[in-house]
Amino acid sequence: MNNRRVGLWLIGAFGGVGSTAALGLAALARNLMDTTSLVTALPLFADCDLDRPEQFTVGGHDIRLTNYAQAVAELHERSNVFDAGVMQACQPTLAEWSENVRPGTVLNAGSTIVRLADLPEAQRAESARAAVERIRADLQAFRAKHHLDQVVVVSVASTEPPFELGDNHQSLERLTPALEEASRPILPASSLYAWAALSLGLPYINFTPSLGASFPAIQQLGIEHRAVFGGKDGKTGETLLKTVLAPMFALRNMRILSWVGHNIFGNRDGLVLDDPQNKASKIRTKDQVISQIVGYKPQTHVSIEYIESLDDWKTAWDHIHFQGFLGVKMSMQFTWQGCDSILAAPLLLDLARLALFAQRRGEVGVLRHLACFFKSPMGVDEHDFFKQFQMLEQYVKSQTPAGA
Repeated sequence: MNNRRVGLWLIGAFGGVGSTAALGLAALARNLMDTTSLVTALPLFADCDLDRPEQFTVGGHDIRLTNYAQAVAELHERSNVFDAGVMQACQPTLAEWSENVRPGTVLNAGSTIVRLADLPEAQRAESARAAVERIRADLQAFRAKHHLDQVVVVSVASTEPPFELGDNHQSLERLTPALEEASRPILPASSLYAWAALSLGLPYINFTPSLGASFPAIQQLGIEHRAVFGGKDGKTGETLLKTVLAPMFALRNMRILSWVGHNIFGNRDGLVLDDPQNKASKIRTKDQVISQIVGYKPQTHVSIEYIESLDDWKTAWDHIHFQGFLGVKMSMQFTWQGCDSILAAPLLLDLARLALFAQRRGEVGVLRHLACFFKSPMGVDEHDFFKQFQMLEQYVKSQTPAGA
């Protein structure tokens, strides 16, 4: 059993997913809960030297004036999640970790996200380079203060609007000088965080649909600094069902004619996605998987609506119209209801453990074997969930003594 000390740095630390992950880590370290929903708790990973919950220290960036205890209490009150006894037992750890959270940045994050910020430091006027240097300093201070062997950065921040890429974004040589310019938006906030992490050689995971590290210049930066990175947009609900059900239709040679999905939820992410610009980023990742799995383009429609009273609970209703033998048309409908943060937080912890594992093994670049965790996996065109999970299985078996 190793004695490593590792750090989990969360972008959007006090959001629903970040605070749920922090509470989960603290509870797991105290043996107050089991490992249900942690993929890395499956027998497949038994021979991997993954970091244990008690080895983690949590920090991060946020743009709001709050703390973990307050964020957890609000989720508990609004959405009726978490056990009160677990919350109480974990208060000392949550208070300690709250001290590690620093003001983030809303530079080029879009007007809706800017309105959420109530920390003056997050709204300061600065160049992209200045923002990156400030984030880098926070990461370095966190690592030094807690004597950490490794730090992994995971973005669970609010979804930004789509960001238009240009020629500068294709090359690190062209993009680096442009970071000094304050006169035009060169990178959104999500990519500034990614740039800071990768320039320090830290593992970076993008759990959001925002740009992050998904363009050539920043990936070149990550490779030059021997960093690992992955994403994007965690697959937790309706899209997970799509990537499980679409292969069934393909393998039974039944033709999907149309697939309509309506999504309603009410948390802060829902509020942000109520802005049509921010919503466009999310729909782009949710609406691509069906055609890529079945090999043709059915008529598809995805809607996302903010319903405030639902709080952290989300509901998806899908209608699938398909054609069978002798041209007969049939339909399938399903309803998915779940708590957004409860679905996402364990996957965040899985990804953090696997990214740290990959870095220790000397891997560099895109973590393609993590595709099953994402709606829009970097470096992978495969969207069939079962084929994606086979990629993860093959990777684990090739990296552990049992598979040697």
